[in-house]
This record gives sequence, C-alpha cells and structure tokens, in this order.
Amino acid sequence: MQSKLLRLLSVFIAAIVMPCIAQAQNTTDVVPPVIDVHFHAFEPPPDSAPFCPNQSQFLASDPADGEESQWGWSMEECTPKLHPSKPGEYIKDITDEMKRLNVTAVVFADSGPELVAKYEELAPGRVIPGIGFNVFAEAPPKSEQLKMLEHAFTEGGYRVMGEIAPQYVGISPSDMNLDDYFSLAERLDIPVAIHMGTGGSGRANVYLPQFRASMGDPFLLEDLLGRHPGLRIWIMHAGYPLIDNTLALLQANSHIYVDIAGLIWSYPLYEVNRYIERLVKAGFGDRVMYGTDQLIWPGLMAHSISIIQNADYLTSSQKRDILYNNAARFLRFSGGKIVKELSK
Repeated sequence: MQSKLLRLLSVFIAAIVMPCIAQAQNTTDVVPPVIDVHFHAFEPPPDSAPFCPNQSQFLASDPADGEESQWGWSMEECTPKLHPSKPGEYIKDITDEMKRLNVTAVVFADSGPELVAKYEELAPGRVIPGIGFNVFAEAPPKSEQLKMLEHAFTEGGYRVMGEIAPQYVGISPSDMNLDDYFSLAERLDIPVAIHMGTGGSGRANVYLPQFRASMGDPFLLEDLLGRHPGLRIWIMHAGYPLIDNTLALLQANSHIYVDIAGLIWSYPLYEVNRYIERLVKAGFGDRVMYGTDQLIWPGLMAHSISIIQNADYLTSSQKRDILYNNAARFLRFSGGKIVKELSK
C-alpha cells in the first residue's frame, strides 16, 4: 500500500512540477517583453577587447604624450567584464541574447541591408528594420538617397528612419539641406530617430573633428518640428547632458520621445540614474524608451536592462513603461508587428 501511495504521489508531483520546469526553461514565456529602440547591425572588429561599462571618469589627454586613445574612459577594472564574441559569432550570440531576454529591437542598417536580413533570419519576429541617410561628405546624391529610402519604406519592410546624426558633421537637424528627408518621413508616417547630445566617448576632438557638441542641443529640433508638425521624432541618448532643454522640448511637443541608449552604459552609473530619474519625475515617464546602442559585447544588453530593473526610484509600472510600453505606443507595435502593417 505504501509503495502504491508513493507511486501515486510521484505521478501527482510530476504532473504539477514538470510543466513549471518546462515553462522556466522557455524564458520567453516567463520573461516580460522588452523593446530596444537603438540597436546597430554590424560585425565587430576581430580585435575587440573586453570592457567594463559605466566607467567613473572621462580622462583628459595631451597631444604631447603621443598617440591619443580613441576612448576617453578611465578603463577601471570590474567583475564580471563584458566580453566580445569569438570572431564570426557575434550575430548569433546577440540574437540568442534577444531570444533569452525576450527583446524585439529596432535594428539600424548602418552596414547595409544584408546584415539586417541576417539578424531577421536568426531572430525571426524580433527585428524592426531601420535605415537612415548619409550626411557625410562621401554621401550619394540626395535624389538617390531619397529614392532608396522611399523604396525601403514602401516596399522593403523598413519601419524607422535612423540613425540620423548631423551632429557628427557639425550641422543642425533643422538645416534645410536635410528637410527633404524629413518631408518624406512625415508623408509616409515613418518615425525618425535623431542623434542628439552625447558622442565621441570623450575624444570627439581627437577622432571626430567635425563633431559639435552645440549641434546636439534638443532646441535645434524646434524649426524642424515647426515645419513638420506631423513628424514623430525620438531624441537618441535623451539629449544627454542637456536635461533642461530636453525637458522644455518634451513639454512643448507631445510627439517627441527620448531613448536612453548609449547613455545607459557609457556614463557613470550615478549620473545615468539621476538623468533618467529627472526625466521621469519631471512628468515624462511615458516618453522614455529603453535602448542599448548595442555594440561589440553581447552582454551589454542584459547589463543595460538590469539598470532599469534595479532602479529603486522607478515603480514597477514605470520600469515596464520604459522597457516596453512607451516604445510599443510610439512605434504602434502590436502583436509582434507594426500596426500599420496589420492594417494593410
């Protein structure tokens, strides 16, 4: 009798426990979804080194000391470090991370559409393709770029215009030479991601001589917004460190959102948290979107998500807004697709 009871008990326990174990192993069933609105499709260089995020200082440099590093970070040690993938394995590693963390990402075609297609192949249903225009001196003619963009948005499956970075060549996003591109985005109802604020990793003067910090002022968007009132724009890097101007622009323009990408791992952790806290406590918690500015290290995404998850100044609902809800609303994302697609 005792053995029979034990057998029955074991069957009962198995019936309860095994489905729970199976569910726990399938992380996408138990991990809340995340939208990363700032993710670059590229292959890291083979000599990429380990990295410690949220360094405490940007160091001064002196040209008299010889060749200057392209990174201004103080390069303190940490445990654990973020490690690059083995050569040729980055895309598989980062798309595996997307699945593990239940992330859908806006993936920018910086290195061409072929790489975006590879991400889509390895992470089906988790890629929202984005494509921008070239503002650098070697850029193709504007007419060619406009034709390419219209095809990409109407027939190529691209849903976001970005990353747009006129700051890197020292011009304002409201420069009239760029206006035809934004007219196209407004006409096609395509959201636009514009780099503003931070850049250059503390050494823009050394390696990005055309970069101008002054051209990252969010107030420079006002003329553009005035000409295109229907345009949906998000300010990449949340305009850091220009918090007062960012808040003023958000208060004046209800179509504007921000992402916290790059900022979230490339600045001191105290500074990152205070900047996000200021945005939320100023009343704009429904317009802050999570982003990584994913580069080189597959572990960067989990590290960045953890900063939001561990933020003691955010409520549970505010964390979910930043990690998913705000981006889903801005991008009109529903059921794994952009709503505009579903309405076709």
